[in-house]
Amino acid sequence: MRHRRDALRRDVCRLQVGLALGLAGSVLSAGFACAQDADLIKRGEYLATAGDCVACHTAPGGKPFAGNYVLNTPIGKIRTPNLTPDNETGLGTWSADDFYRAFHEGITKDGSYLYPAFPFAWYTKVTRDDSDAIFAYLKSLPAVHEPRKDSEIPFPFNIRTALITWRTAFFTAGAFTPDPQASAEVNRGGYLVEGLGHCGMCHNANKIVGNSGLAGKLGGGVIDGWYAPNITPDDHTGIGAWSDEQVVTYLKTGAAPGNLPGVAAGPMRQTIEESLSKMTDADLKAMVAYLRTQKAKESYKVKDLQAFNAAGAPGAGTYLSYCSSCHKPDGKGVEGAIPALAGNSSVQAKGPETVIRVILGGLSAQNGLAPMPAIGAGMTDQEVADVTDYVRNAWGNAAPVISERGVVATARAATETMLAGSAPCAEIAQPDVAKAIAESGAAQRLKGLSQENFITAINTLLPPIKAALPGAKGDDLVNGLTTAFCQAGRGDPSYDKAGWHAVIGSFSSIVYSQLRNPEVRASTGGAAPTP
Repeated sequence: MRHRRDALRRDVCRLQVGLALGLAGSVLSAGFACAQDADLIKRGEYLATAGDCVACHTAPGGKPFAGNYVLNTPIGKIRTPNLTPDNETGLGTWSADDFYRAFHEGITKDGSYLYPAFPFAWYTKVTRDDSDAIFAYLKSLPAVHEPRKDSEIPFPFNIRTALITWRTAFFTAGAFTPDPQASAEVNRGGYLVEGLGHCGMCHNANKIVGNSGLAGKLGGGVIDGWYAPNITPDDHTGIGAWSDEQVVTYLKTGAAPGNLPGVAAGPMRQTIEESLSKMTDADLKAMVAYLRTQKAKESYKVKDLQAFNAAGAPGAGTYLSYCSSCHKPDGKGVEGAIPALAGNSSVQAKGPETVIRVILGGLSAQNGLAPMPAIGAGMTDQEVADVTDYVRNAWGNAAPVISERGVVATARAATETMLAGSAPCAEIAQPDVAKAIAESGAAQRLKGLSQENFITAINTLLPPIKAALPGAKGDDLVNGLTTAFCQAGRGDPSYDKAGWHAVIGSFSSIVYSQLRNPEVRASTGGAAPTP
């Protein structure tokens, strides 16, 4: 009854304010009710952010939370539903009870079973109060009329009643139970990791979609063609050798001091940008405190690894040709600019998938680090496999060598990035950066630009852009100008000989270098320093 009353109060809040304008005695009560409602919505927004709901419920180019994002699951392609309060296509006719039932039990408003691609096996641990807050936030969003497109699920998986077998075997509804022997901080971290954060959805070693309790909990595993690493306290393959500060900083920014963590890529980078970076330091510290209490699991035993002679490996030559100019022959990179590969725990994860995907797709600038060109776009599959094995086993690194034939070809087919030329040009994410770049005349100055004139054009564009954005992050300027170059130059036949991935990678690297070393422009006449 309390939840029905709360829902009714929220529904009449605006009406109360309107009445209060004519009835002075109602002003205080109406204002108090709406203040409570605003607080609930604000808390719900934070909780929805902690759950990274926007990631799975926003299609590329679509409106936030309007659904139709495609989830590639082992049973087929599932399109996500609209979470905005549209009456016909969204949650407009749902009640808080309906929403909690979906969250807690995985059963939708019409009584049908939800596919476990929706992480209700984790969300079942979320309290009713927090579910109500998330629902209040979603109901406060602008309604978007976005009919859900059909999923592509073959028989028999398209028969939802068949999910009863999975539910019987793997799912038990139940809210999070605090450990009376643990601290409040550890219990808060457990609530986030095991509930809204649904970390095991990616990081469990052995996964059946949606099962939160399988063996190999948090021990690392493949998800959507990427490798989600071990996040147990194991010293070699997990976070045991990381300091608490390193883990918290990594969760907040995607990079951290020292060589151990590496740089976030793929789904983890998206999770950091959309979710973890917006959480409080206290909650991030609580999550780390909880992870420290988990049983350390070895993803693999170093003593059991295949002997690897890095000096004579075919990947050594590939590394020297493609990678050593930035990451250096000793794999130590450049502090503050190029991540080290030597001693990098992410590089030494059990699975090679993430290393392969980064080689093939590159990385945009982040955390003050240089962008990485999509060098693998110009390599053969064998060269990518060889250099992957090399960096994972050189300079004291130790990791399993690639054994699965076709793993690079599979990754290449799935890698779609602007830097690799396998995805459309992006849009500049920050409106102020987009405005400054547009007003600088970049669209015209970068069109038909020869590679020998990259430095001159960049040096012409940077001063007015920086003047318009004195507080802008260097990462945003590098990525913004790279996007502008893509929009102006993609498809230019003069770049065909070098290859688009090499051309845009070179442009992005020069922007980074010129931003980091402006004094070099004047003294060298514009020669770009080596990153």
